[in-house]
Amino acid sequence: MVPASDRATGPAKTSVWLAKGPERERGRRSGQPEGLGRDKIIEASVRLLDEHGTAAFSMRKLAAELDVTAMSLYWYVETKDDLLELALDAVFGDLSLPAPEDRADWRDRLRDLARTYRALLVRHPWVSGLIGTFLNIGPNSLAFSRAVQEVVGASGLSPEARMGGLAAVFQFVYGFGTIEGHFVQRCASAGLSQDEYFRRAMGTIEERPELSREFEQATEIMEARGGTTVEEMRERDFAVALDLLVAGIEAMVARRAPDKGP
Repeated sequence: MVPASDRATGPAKTSVWLAKGPERERGRRSGQPEGLGRDKIIEASVRLLDEHGTAAFSMRKLAAELDVTAMSLYWYVETKDDLLELALDAVFGDLSLPAPEDRADWRDRLRDLARTYRALLVRHPWVSGLIGTFLNIGPNSLAFSRAVQEVVGASGLSPEARMGGLAAVFQFVYGFGTIEGHFVQRCASAGLSQDEYFRRAMGTIEERPELSREFEQATEIMEARGGTTVEEMRERDFAVALDLLVAGIEAMVARRAPDKGP
C-alpha cells in the first residue's frame, strides 16, 4: 500500500489505466476484510454516486457503506480519483453495443448507440461531470468509442469529416442526456414526478404576466410538438433531433458523392 504522504506528494497520474505493476494489479493482502475486493468496492462506489453524486462522495463514506476501515480501501485503489475513474468505466460496461458482425443499417446502429448513451447519462447523472475529467481509456469506454467510430465510418463520411460527425451526434446526446438527468434528479429531490414538477413550473409562469408573455411563443411550440407527458415530449424532441443529425450526415455524404472517383 502506498503511504498517504507519498500519495499526496507524488506526481499525478494521467489515468489509473496507465499505471504499471503492483499499482495496476492491486488486491487483497493478509489481514484485510474477507469478501472485500476491487469489484465490490467499485459496485458500492457506483451505488453511492447514484445516490449522492460526486460532491458528497468520499472514501470514508464508502468505507462505512462496506463496513470496513477507510485505510483498507487503499489496498485496492491508490486514490479516490482512481476509484472514480474505475466507477466511470464500470457503468460504460452496461451499455448495449452492436456486435462486430452486425451489418444493420448505420442509421439504425447510430440511433441505438445514441439512445443507450443517453440512458446512461440519465441513469447516472454524475457521469457527465467525470467524462470531461478523465481520459476515459478503460476497456468499456474504449469499446463504446470503437463502436461509435465504426458506425460513423460506415455512414460514408469522408475521413476528415468523421470526427465532426461523431461530435455532432454524441456531443448533442451528451448535452441532452445531462440536462435530462439533472431534471430527473431535481424532480426526485423535490418529491415530485416529472409531470408534477413541469405543471407547477408552468403554473408559476402563467401566474406572472411578464413571464407569461415571454413564454407565449415557447408554449405554442411545446403544444405543437405533441405529447401528454414530459417523457413523451422529450422522446419526440430526441427523435426529431437525431433525425436532423442523420439527415445532415446523409446530405454531406451525398454532396461529396459526385467527387468520388471510379
